[in-house]
Amino acid sequence: MKEKSNDMNRRQFIKNIGKGTLSAIALMTLDPLQALADDETPQAPQPSGNAMTMRVNRHTGDKVSLLGFGMMRLPKNQDEVNKMVDYALAHGVNYFDTAPAYGNSEVVTGIALKRHPRDSYYIATKMSNQNRRVHSFDESKKMYEQSFERLQIDYIDYYLLHSIGGSGMDEFRSRFIDNGLLDFLVKEREAGRIRNLGFSYHGNVEVFDWLVDRQEEYHWSFVQIELNYIDWRHASLGQGGWKKDADAEYLYNKLDKAGIQAVVMEPLLGGRLANVPDEFAKELKAQRPNDSIASWAFRWVGTLPNILTTLSGMSNMDHLTDNVKTFSPLDPCTEREKALLAQVADGMRGYPTIPCTACAYCMPCPYGVDIPGNFAYYNKAVNDKLLPLPHKSSADYDKRIGEFKKGYKKALDKKAWADKCMDCEVCLKKCPQQIRIPNQMSRIVELVK
Repeated sequence: MKEKSNDMNRRQFIKNIGKGTLSAIALMTLDPLQALADDETPQAPQPSGNAMTMRVNRHTGDKVSLLGFGMMRLPKNQDEVNKMVDYALAHGVNYFDTAPAYGNSEVVTGIALKRHPRDSYYIATKMSNQNRRVHSFDESKKMYEQSFERLQIDYIDYYLLHSIGGSGMDEFRSRFIDNGLLDFLVKEREAGRIRNLGFSYHGNVEVFDWLVDRQEEYHWSFVQIELNYIDWRHASLGQGGWKKDADAEYLYNKLDKAGIQAVVMEPLLGGRLANVPDEFAKELKAQRPNDSIASWAFRWVGTLPNILTTLSGMSNMDHLTDNVKTFSPLDPCTEREKALLAQVADGMRGYPTIPCTACAYCMPCPYGVDIPGNFAYYNKAVNDKLLPLPHKSSADYDKRIGEFKKGYKKALDKKAWADKCMDCEVCLKKCPQQIRIPNQMSRIVELVK
């Protein structure tokens, strides 16, 4: 990887030119990915016609679809899941990501995929032992073995240490080092029951660095990181009580230099990049009127060369068909489009949204609060410019607070309102985004009381 010689970074550049319009920025050749131009990651042959874009796993030679199917937010009906899996496979999607932490996802995924030849797909699942008080080797081994049973397979293509870094180095050591679990998983890879070993990262960058720096010892095939055009350089800024230790740019570049391919989670930042504020959506639609807003985020991620696959938690056929269209084949972002998205990222930084990705790791709440639902409504109100509210003496204050309250009561069942939060803090340790959830619930209560 070649480093940029120009010390003036993108933020300083934008500061120097002032607040131009998005259209003006889009006409420049400002490229947030310029440092990646000389990457020599081997790629699969480019597809012809409407074929899915593929990437090559450097360790195994697997040809992996650049669009991966995240099996977290599936329909409740098994027949609907089967139809979506059938469509995905028929259109070149061959990477399916699940985990014991995703409810019955492993079981549902196993049933759907068992109907197809085993060599037509790759299954990724995880060691989800992060929310246990005692990180017993025997209990973790049982979880590992149950994944085989639930998925109805005798080997796992991609296995991850799940949600590394969320609670720091001490918990990581307790989960995987002190109990000998990581050594066990390495041996399972040697025995062929795991084909590729990696980890998914949230939170404390010390843990991420520790693992990547030991690549010669552990030989990670891949690492799963949160990456999108906002997190690229704005992840560590902190919003709504939330802070990350490293921008996605740092994570991606470190993996690239270590020769480890990245699997991307949250390319839409929990759906926020499929529903950007109107002022940005209009600009994106003006550039590509026939494309969805979500496709911009997927194309941006797919343009990065060291990405093995990009996960999308598709919950209905409309999501699936639109995403398949975006990646079949991928139309990489131009220099102008990258510059435009960089400006959108800078603009969205100023919106006081709560950085919830709707992963639902915080659920269920002991008191019935719909945590993701509350945050989704709050963020929608920000994007619709109901929030932040003007001063109470302003002429439109009553109208806007009235619209906020009316919409809130319509969007959420009363039993799931923020005022049911008892500040028990059970959710805090579970949140990979490190959101101060009770604090945010208090803000919502103040708005609707």
